[in-house]
Amino acid sequence: MTQQEFEKVVREALAKLPRILRERLINVEIVIEDKPVIQKNILGLYQGIPLRQRGFWYGNVLPDKITLFKQNIERLASDDEKARRLIFEVLLHEIGHYFGFDDEDLRRIASEPAVES
Repeated sequence: MTQQEFEKVVREALAKLPRILRERLINVEIVIEDKPVIQKNILGLYQGIPLRQRGFWYGNVLPDKITLFKQNIERLASDDEKARRLIFEVLLHEIGHYFGFDDEDLRRIASEPAVES
């Protein structure tokens, strides 16, 4: 997948997020890097102060950052459709960190059955 195609898939994944999540993503930058510098096998990374930890003092800060690692995601996905699903899952996982969920919370949420409305 080219860089432009990958970026388009990320934009599409963002558009698929529930509106309530999209509307609450404030001052967050989403970037794509080829591969991580230190932790070699990660797919995504959230850097910032989660919403749950922000106090009255929080303000006038640089954007939080969500990074997706293109080469690692592509290495795990055997085709473009699997890459699309993985991009969505990684993006949702990192957004979960933005909202203050830790890895254990996110695993539990992901394992819960979906509720039909």
